[in-house]
Amino acid sequence: MSTELQPWADAFGQRAGGLPGARLPWLAALRQQALDRFMTEGWPTPHIEAWRHTSLSPLAAQSFQDGGRESVAEQVATLKAGETGYWLVFVDGAYDAALSEISSLPDGVTVAALSASWAQDAEAIEAVYGRVEQGYGTSALNLALAGDGAWIRLSRAVVAEQPIHIVCAAASPKAAHFLRHLIVAEAGAQATVVEHYIGVPGAANFCHATTRLQLGRDARVTHLKLQQESEQAWHLGEIEATQGHGSYFGSHSVSLGARLARNDIITHFADERCETMFNGLYYVNQRRHVDHHTLIAHDKPNCVSHENYRGIMADTGHGVFCGKILVAEGADGTDAIQRTDSLLLSRLAKSDARPELEIYAEDVKCAHGATVGQIDADSLFYLRARGIDEARARDILTYAFAATSVARIELPGLRRHVERALRGLLPGGSLMEEAA
Repeated sequence: MSTELQPWADAFGQRAGGLPGARLPWLAALRQQALDRFMTEGWPTPHIEAWRHTSLSPLAAQSFQDGGRESVAEQVATLKAGETGYWLVFVDGAYDAALSEISSLPDGVTVAALSASWAQDAEAIEAVYGRVEQGYGTSALNLALAGDGAWIRLSRAVVAEQPIHIVCAAASPKAAHFLRHLIVAEAGAQATVVEHYIGVPGAANFCHATTRLQLGRDARVTHLKLQQESEQAWHLGEIEATQGHGSYFGSHSVSLGARLARNDIITHFADERCETMFNGLYYVNQRRHVDHHTLIAHDKPNCVSHENYRGIMADTGHGVFCGKILVAEGADGTDAIQRTDSLLLSRLAKSDARPELEIYAEDVKCAHGATVGQIDADSLFYLRARGIDEARARDILTYAFAATSVARIELPGLRRHVERALRGLLPGGSLMEEAA
């Protein structure tokens, strides 16, 4: 057995009996099957095409342990400031009732920790929890070790007027935690769900979070993920949605933190007239690495998808975007657009962009494109000619590049939060006063 894998087998042996739901025979068996799959598959390597640009060897070489927990109450309070909605907070992978706010939920809306929901909702949870499938070993590791997460369920035709926030905070500097969030929107239901990932400064923790969504007929779910973990953290994320007839799924992924972050985002059209929108923004500086892989599976006719990702790479940062639109045979009437744009702020920064169309139907309208470039010299000259110093001019143009993606975030408070965070990362730092 590989020395890189043994610690995870040991962790499973120590944790499995105490994980929520451990007494459910089907769940205990599923977790064991998942561990077996991980021990067989191991960590993905760059020899796998989908991982060609991202090596997990540095992550696999790490050792993680609990302890040294710091308070994250102030960081959580900062997120809540000026925001409305319901709040589920997880600290080091465990539900924190004191920091959460889930009282006064409207009828037909369930927002709870998964760990507290097995007794009353075991059958509904089992239907969407997931199975051990052929895929990456990392997916199996999450299935084996995930103990908690969000359980969100909206009954038929129910509209959640306020956003539902899931906060996952790393409080221990070297801990590994695994979360599994489940979101079910029945026919005609509507909701906005926001996932926040944060951590104490300098924490070298490992967070692996999987989110599974099931949208019924004509349901509408907007999902936003904001990753702002420590610059030393490791983050793996998977989001997978299944859409029913006429449903809408909007996915926003903003990645501004972590030493290494990988996000896989997938949606499947299970019936006709579905619509999806993918919007992504990532900023990579220092020696950090961010990788986004997306798949929009047009399995049924007459569905629409629009995808736009933007990446900014500074210093020696490395950004990766690989997106595929797969149009199945018979999926006529497909309307799919995919675009990715990358901005390099340094000669040593790196971008790998690979948009893909794989089409097996005839009557479709599909397009994709990618650009990689530096700050436009003419635009820079224009600003400098008007008395703006070079550092500020570069920050203005960089921010303008990102603003296209930020503007698509419909929640005003969250949009302002992203704007402030982005301004704080700009190399010149000259726009920070505008973030106040």
